[in-house]
Amino acid sequence: MGRNRRNAQVAVVTGASAGVGRATARLLARRGIAIALLARGRTGLDAVADEVRAAGSQALPVEVDMAEHDQVVAAGQRIEDELGPIDLWINNAFSSVFAPFQQTRPEEFWRATQVTYLGYVHGTRVALHHMTARDRGTIVQVGSALAYRGIPLQAAYCGAKHAVVGFTESLRCELMHDGSNVKVTMVHLPALNTPQFDWVVSRLPRHAQPVPPIYEPVVAARAIVAAADRPGRREYWVGAATALTILGNRIAPGLVDRYLARTCYDSQQTDQPADPQRPTNLWEPADGPGGRDYGERGDFTGRSHDHSAQAWLSRHRLVTAAGLTAAAIGALAWRRR
Repeated sequence: MGRNRRNAQVAVVTGASAGVGRATARLLARRGIAIALLARGRTGLDAVADEVRAAGSQALPVEVDMAEHDQVVAAGQRIEDELGPIDLWINNAFSSVFAPFQQTRPEEFWRATQVTYLGYVHGTRVALHHMTARDRGTIVQVGSALAYRGIPLQAAYCGAKHAVVGFTESLRCELMHDGSNVKVTMVHLPALNTPQFDWVVSRLPRHAQPVPPIYEPVVAARAIVAAADRPGRREYWVGAATALTILGNRIAPGLVDRYLARTCYDSQQTDQPADPQRPTNLWEPADGPGGRDYGERGDFTGRSHDHSAQAWLSRHRLVTAAGLTAAAIGALAWRRR
Protein backbone atom coordinates (compact mmCIF):
# COMPACT_ATOMS: atom_id res chain seq x y z
CA MET A 1 0.00 0.00 0.00
CA GLY A 2 2.62 2.52 0.94
CA ARG A 3 4.98 1.40 -1.84
CA ASN A 4 3.11 1.98 -5.05
CA ARG A 5 -0.50 1.16 -5.69
CA ARG A 6 0.20 0.64 -9.37
CA ASN A 7 2.33 -2.40 -8.63
CA ALA A 8 0.97 -5.86 -7.91
CA GLN A 9 0.73 -6.38 -4.16
CA VAL A 10 -0.12 -9.12 -1.73
CA ALA A 11 -2.23 -8.60 1.38
CA VAL A 12 -3.11 -11.04 4.16
CA VAL A 13 -6.33 -10.68 6.16
CA THR A 14 -6.89 -12.90 9.18
CA GLY A 15 -10.41 -13.53 10.42
CA ALA A 16 -11.44 -12.93 6.81
CA SER A 17 -14.56 -15.09 6.63
CA ALA A 18 -16.95 -12.66 8.33
CA GLY A 19 -17.39 -9.26 9.92
CA VAL A 20 -14.56 -6.72 9.78
CA GLY A 21 -12.14 -9.08 8.06
CA ARG A 22 -14.61 -9.74 5.29
CA ALA A 23 -15.42 -6.05 4.83
CA THR A 24 -11.70 -5.24 4.70
CA ALA A 25 -10.99 -7.94 2.12
CA ARG A 26 -13.79 -6.59 -0.07
CA LEU A 27 -12.39 -3.05 0.05
CA LEU A 28 -8.87 -4.23 -0.74
CA ALA A 29 -10.18 -6.31 -3.64
CA ARG A 30 -11.31 -3.16 -5.42
CA ARG A 31 -7.66 -2.22 -5.80
CA GLY A 32 -6.74 -5.37 -7.68
CA ILE A 33 -4.58 -6.62 -4.82
CA ALA A 34 -3.95 -10.35 -4.44
CA ILE A 35 -5.46 -11.28 -1.09
CA ALA A 36 -4.77 -14.26 1.16
CA LEU A 37 -7.86 -14.93 3.27
CA LEU A 38 -7.18 -16.68 6.57
CA ALA A 39 -9.87 -18.14 8.82
CA ARG A 40 -11.14 -21.46 10.18
CA GLY A 41 -14.57 -21.62 8.55
CA ARG A 42 -14.63 -23.15 5.06
CA THR A 43 -18.09 -21.85 4.14
CA GLY A 44 -17.26 -18.24 4.96
CA LEU A 45 -13.83 -18.49 3.34
CA ASP A 46 -15.26 -19.78 0.07
CA ALA A 47 -17.88 -17.01 0.04
CA VAL A 48 -15.42 -14.16 0.64
CA ALA A 49 -13.02 -15.63 -1.91
CA ASP A 50 -15.81 -15.51 -4.50
CA GLU A 51 -16.45 -11.86 -3.59
CA VAL A 52 -12.78 -10.96 -3.97
CA ARG A 53 -12.60 -12.66 -7.38
CA ALA A 54 -15.82 -10.98 -8.51
CA ALA A 55 -14.13 -7.64 -7.76
CA GLY A 56 -11.29 -8.59 -10.10
CA SER A 57 -8.65 -9.65 -7.58
CA GLN A 58 -6.86 -12.90 -6.92
CA ALA A 59 -7.96 -14.75 -3.78
CA LEU A 60 -6.20 -17.46 -1.81
CA PRO A 61 -8.47 -18.85 0.96
CA VAL A 62 -6.53 -20.72 3.63
CA GLU A 63 -8.09 -22.62 6.51
CA VAL A 64 -5.93 -21.85 9.53
CA ASP A 65 -6.33 -21.61 13.28
CA MET A 66 -4.37 -18.50 14.27
CA ALA A 67 -3.82 -19.94 17.74
CA GLU A 68 -1.61 -22.64 16.22
CA HIS A 69 1.82 -21.23 15.37
CA ASP A 70 2.80 -24.05 13.00
CA GLN A 71 -0.37 -23.55 10.97
CA VAL A 72 0.32 -19.83 10.65
CA VAL A 73 3.91 -20.50 9.56
CA ALA A 74 2.69 -22.92 6.88
CA ALA A 75 0.07 -20.43 5.71
CA GLY A 76 2.67 -17.66 5.39
CA GLN A 77 4.94 -19.83 3.29
CA ARG A 78 2.07 -20.94 1.07
CA ILE A 79 1.10 -17.30 0.48
CA GLU A 80 4.64 -16.37 -0.50
CA ASP A 81 4.87 -19.38 -2.82
CA GLU A 82 1.50 -18.90 -4.53
CA LEU A 83 0.89 -15.14 -4.46
CA GLY A 84 4.32 -13.59 -4.01
CA PRO A 85 5.98 -11.36 -1.41
CA ILE A 86 3.66 -10.25 1.37
CA ASP A 87 3.33 -6.45 1.50
CA LEU A 88 0.53 -6.11 4.04
CA TRP A 89 -0.55 -8.31 6.96
CA ILE A 90 -3.75 -7.42 8.83
CA ASN A 91 -4.27 -9.19 12.16
CA ASN A 92 -7.98 -9.28 12.88
CA ALA A 93 -9.00 -12.79 14.02
CA PHE A 94 -10.41 -13.09 17.52
CA SER A 95 -12.67 -15.10 19.77
CA SER A 96 -14.45 -14.21 22.98
CA VAL A 97 -16.72 -15.25 25.82
CA PHE A 98 -19.63 -13.17 27.11
CA ALA A 99 -19.90 -13.98 30.80
CA PRO A 100 -18.82 -12.70 34.20
CA PHE A 101 -15.22 -13.71 34.84
CA GLN A 102 -16.18 -16.18 37.57
CA GLN A 103 -18.55 -17.92 35.15
CA THR A 104 -15.90 -18.18 32.42
CA ARG A 105 -14.23 -21.58 32.51
CA PRO A 106 -10.43 -21.62 32.64
CA GLU A 107 -10.16 -23.47 29.33
CA GLU A 108 -12.46 -20.92 27.67
CA PHE A 109 -10.37 -18.02 28.94
CA TRP A 110 -7.23 -19.77 27.72
CA ARG A 111 -8.71 -20.42 24.28
CA ALA A 112 -9.99 -16.86 23.81
CA THR A 113 -6.58 -15.51 24.83
CA GLN A 114 -4.83 -17.91 22.46
CA VAL A 115 -6.81 -16.75 19.47
CA THR A 116 -7.18 -13.05 20.26
CA TYR A 117 -3.70 -12.36 21.65
CA LEU A 118 -1.35 -15.14 20.58
CA GLY A 119 -3.01 -15.22 17.15
CA TYR A 120 -1.73 -11.66 16.65
CA VAL A 121 1.69 -12.64 17.98
CA HIS A 122 1.90 -15.60 15.60
CA GLY A 123 0.67 -13.56 12.64
CA THR A 124 3.12 -10.76 13.37
CA ARG A 125 6.02 -13.18 13.75
CA VAL A 126 5.30 -14.82 10.40
CA ALA A 127 4.81 -11.46 8.68
CA LEU A 128 8.12 -10.19 10.06
CA HIS A 129 9.91 -13.35 8.99
CA HIS A 130 9.11 -12.54 5.39
CA MET A 131 9.14 -8.73 5.56
CA THR A 132 12.37 -8.02 7.44
CA ALA A 133 14.49 -9.86 4.89
CA ARG A 134 13.18 -7.43 2.24
CA ASP A 135 13.12 -4.48 4.67
CA ARG A 136 9.62 -3.46 3.69
CA GLY A 137 6.02 -4.20 4.57
CA THR A 138 3.16 -3.11 6.81
CA ILE A 139 1.45 -4.84 9.71
CA VAL A 140 -1.93 -3.54 10.89
CA GLN A 141 -3.17 -4.69 14.29
CA VAL A 142 -6.94 -4.40 14.58
CA GLY A 143 -7.60 -3.27 18.11
CA SER A 144 -10.54 -1.95 20.07
CA ALA A 145 -11.60 0.77 22.46
CA LEU A 146 -11.57 -2.14 24.92
CA ALA A 147 -7.79 -2.36 24.50
CA TYR A 148 -7.60 0.67 26.80
CA ARG A 149 -10.82 0.33 28.81
CA GLY A 150 -12.01 -3.02 30.10
CA ILE A 151 -15.74 -3.57 30.48
CA PRO A 152 -17.70 -6.17 32.48
CA LEU A 153 -18.68 -9.50 30.90
CA GLN A 154 -15.72 -9.49 28.46
CA ALA A 155 -12.67 -10.07 30.66
CA ALA A 156 -10.97 -12.50 28.27
CA TYR A 157 -11.37 -10.26 25.22
CA CYS A 158 -10.41 -7.06 27.05
CA GLY A 159 -7.35 -8.69 28.58
CA ALA A 160 -6.19 -10.01 25.21
CA LYS A 161 -6.69 -6.64 23.48
CA HIS A 162 -4.75 -4.88 26.25
CA ALA A 163 -1.96 -7.40 25.72
CA VAL A 164 -1.88 -6.70 21.97
CA VAL A 165 -1.23 -3.02 22.70
CA GLY A 166 1.71 -3.79 24.99
CA PHE A 167 3.15 -6.30 22.55
CA THR A 168 2.82 -3.91 19.60
CA GLU A 169 4.41 -1.00 21.46
CA SER A 170 7.38 -3.17 22.39
CA LEU A 171 7.76 -4.41 18.83
CA ARG A 172 7.50 -0.90 17.37
CA CYS A 173 10.40 0.26 19.54
CA GLU A 174 12.50 -2.71 18.43
CA LEU A 175 11.84 -1.99 14.76
CA MET A 176 12.80 1.65 15.29
CA HIS A 177 15.99 0.59 17.05
CA ASP A 178 16.89 -1.64 14.12
CA GLY A 179 16.20 1.12 11.59
CA SER A 180 13.68 -1.19 9.92
CA ASN A 181 11.40 0.02 7.14
CA VAL A 182 8.72 -2.46 8.22
CA LYS A 183 5.85 -0.45 9.74
CA VAL A 184 3.32 -1.48 12.37
CA THR A 185 0.21 0.45 13.32
CA MET A 186 -3.00 -0.15 15.26
CA VAL A 187 -6.65 0.63 14.50
CA HIS A 188 -8.95 0.77 17.53
CA LEU A 189 -12.59 0.06 16.76
CA PRO A 190 -15.96 0.88 18.32
CA ALA A 191 -18.93 -1.46 18.73
CA LEU A 192 -19.69 -3.10 15.39
CA ASN A 193 -22.58 -4.95 13.77
CA THR A 194 -20.72 -8.18 13.11
CA PRO A 195 -21.94 -11.81 13.27
CA GLN A 196 -19.95 -12.52 16.44
CA PHE A 197 -23.07 -11.97 18.52
CA ASP A 198 -24.67 -14.94 16.75
CA TRP A 199 -21.88 -17.34 17.63
CA VAL A 200 -19.89 -16.11 20.63
CA VAL A 201 -19.98 -18.29 23.75
CA SER A 202 -22.40 -16.52 26.08
CA ARG A 203 -23.80 -17.18 29.54
CA LEU A 204 -25.91 -14.06 29.53
CA PRO A 205 -29.64 -14.57 30.06
CA ARG A 206 -30.49 -12.42 27.03
CA HIS A 207 -29.07 -12.25 23.51
CA ALA A 208 -25.69 -10.48 23.41
CA GLN A 209 -25.34 -7.21 21.53
CA PRO A 210 -22.68 -4.55 20.88
CA VAL A 211 -22.74 -1.55 23.22
CA PRO A 212 -24.37 1.35 21.34
CA PRO A 213 -23.56 3.39 19.33
CA ILE A 214 -23.10 0.62 16.76
CA TYR A 215 -21.29 0.93 13.43
CA GLU A 216 -21.31 -1.23 10.32
CA PRO A 217 -18.14 -3.26 9.62
CA VAL A 218 -17.36 -1.17 6.53
CA VAL A 219 -16.62 1.81 8.82
CA ALA A 220 -13.87 -0.23 10.43
CA ALA A 221 -12.67 -1.54 7.06
CA ARG A 222 -12.20 1.99 5.70
CA ALA A 223 -10.04 2.88 8.68
CA ILE A 224 -7.97 -0.31 8.36
CA VAL A 225 -7.28 0.31 4.68
CA ALA A 226 -6.39 3.93 5.46
CA ALA A 227 -3.97 2.76 8.15
CA ALA A 228 -2.37 0.39 5.65
CA ASP A 229 -1.86 3.35 3.31
CA ARG A 230 -0.39 5.54 6.07
CA PRO A 231 1.25 3.23 8.61
CA GLY A 232 3.51 5.94 10.02
CA ARG A 233 0.87 6.84 12.62
CA ARG A 234 0.99 4.81 15.82
CA GLU A 235 -2.77 4.45 16.15
CA TYR A 236 -6.10 5.25 14.57
CA TRP A 237 -9.26 5.66 16.64
CA VAL A 238 -12.53 4.89 14.88
CA GLY A 239 -15.76 6.49 16.06
CA ALA A 240 -16.46 9.21 18.59
CA ALA A 241 -17.36 6.56 21.18
CA THR A 242 -13.87 5.05 20.89
CA ALA A 243 -12.21 8.43 21.38
CA LEU A 244 -14.46 9.29 24.32
CA THR A 245 -13.91 5.89 25.92
CA ILE A 246 -10.12 6.08 25.71
CA LEU A 247 -9.87 9.72 26.75
CA GLY A 248 -12.49 9.37 29.50
CA ASN A 249 -10.61 6.44 30.98
CA ARG A 250 -7.41 8.49 31.05
CA ILE A 251 -9.09 11.38 32.83
CA ALA A 252 -11.45 9.69 35.29
CA PRO A 253 -11.04 5.90 35.33
CA GLY A 254 -12.79 5.48 38.69
CA LEU A 255 -15.84 7.33 37.45
CA VAL A 256 -15.88 5.15 34.33
CA ASP A 257 -15.66 2.04 36.56
CA ARG A 258 -18.81 3.05 38.41
CA TYR A 259 -20.67 4.00 35.25
CA LEU A 260 -19.89 0.67 33.55
CA ALA A 261 -20.74 -1.33 36.66
CA ARG A 262 -24.16 0.32 36.66
CA THR A 263 -24.99 0.24 32.93
CA CYS A 264 -22.87 -2.25 31.01
CA TYR A 265 -24.70 -5.45 31.91
CA ASP A 266 -27.94 -4.26 30.33
CA SER A 267 -26.30 -2.42 27.42
CA GLN A 268 -24.64 -5.65 26.22
CA GLN A 269 -27.96 -7.55 26.00
CA THR A 270 -31.07 -7.18 23.88
CA ASP A 271 -34.60 -7.71 25.18
CA GLN A 272 -34.72 -11.19 23.64
CA PRO A 273 -33.84 -14.32 25.64
CA ALA A 274 -30.66 -16.13 24.64
CA ASP A 275 -31.10 -19.18 22.41
CA PRO A 276 -29.47 -22.15 24.17
CA GLN A 277 -29.29 -24.06 20.87
CA ARG A 278 -27.35 -21.47 18.86
CA PRO A 279 -23.91 -22.45 17.51
CA THR A 280 -20.67 -21.26 19.08
CA ASN A 281 -17.28 -20.84 17.45
CA LEU A 282 -14.80 -20.85 20.34
CA TRP A 283 -13.50 -24.35 19.66
CA GLU A 284 -14.81 -25.06 16.16
CA PRO A 285 -15.88 -22.65 13.39
CA ALA A 286 -19.60 -21.99 13.24
CA ASP A 287 -19.26 -21.71 9.45
CA GLY A 288 -17.54 -25.04 8.89
CA PRO A 289 -18.16 -27.27 5.84
CA GLY A 290 -21.84 -27.29 4.98
CA GLY A 291 -22.52 -24.62 7.57
CA ARG A 292 -24.06 -21.18 7.29
CA ASP A 293 -22.24 -18.28 5.67
CA TYR A 294 -22.61 -15.54 8.30
CA GLY A 295 -21.40 -12.79 5.99
CA GLU A 296 -20.20 -9.32 6.89
CA ARG A 297 -23.04 -7.94 9.00
CA GLY A 298 -24.83 -9.07 12.11
CA ASP A 299 -28.42 -8.60 13.24
CA PHE A 300 -28.26 -4.90 14.13
CA THR A 301 -28.27 -3.20 10.73
CA GLY A 302 -31.36 -1.14 11.52
CA ARG A 303 -29.54 0.37 14.51
CA SER A 304 -26.08 0.77 12.96
CA HIS A 305 -24.26 3.71 11.38
CA ASP A 306 -22.44 3.24 8.08
CA HIS A 307 -20.39 6.43 8.49
CA SER A 308 -18.33 8.00 11.27
CA ALA A 309 -17.53 11.70 11.09
CA GLN A 310 -14.78 11.23 13.69
CA ALA A 311 -13.15 8.46 11.67
CA TRP A 312 -13.26 10.56 8.50
CA LEU A 313 -11.70 13.53 10.28
CA SER A 314 -9.04 11.28 11.78
CA ARG A 315 -8.11 9.90 8.35
CA HIS A 316 -8.03 13.38 6.79
CA ARG A 317 -6.15 15.34 9.41
CA LEU A 318 -4.63 17.81 6.95
CA VAL A 319 -8.04 18.65 5.51
CA THR A 320 -9.43 18.93 9.02
CA ALA A 321 -6.59 21.18 10.16
CA ALA A 322 -6.98 23.38 7.07
CA GLY A 323 -10.73 23.64 7.65
CA LEU A 324 -10.29 24.56 11.29
CA THR A 325 -7.63 27.12 10.39
CA ALA A 326 -9.87 28.67 7.76
CA ALA A 327 -12.77 28.77 10.21
CA ALA A 328 -10.58 30.43 12.85
CA ILE A 329 -9.35 33.04 10.36
CA GLY A 330 -12.91 33.69 9.22
CA ALA A 331 -14.11 34.09 12.79
CA LEU A 332 -11.26 36.45 13.58
CA ALA A 333 -11.98 38.54 10.48
CA TRP A 334 -15.68 38.67 11.38
CA ARG A 335 -14.90 39.88 14.90
CA ARG A 336 -12.69 42.66 13.55
CA ARG A 337 -15.38 44.08 11.29
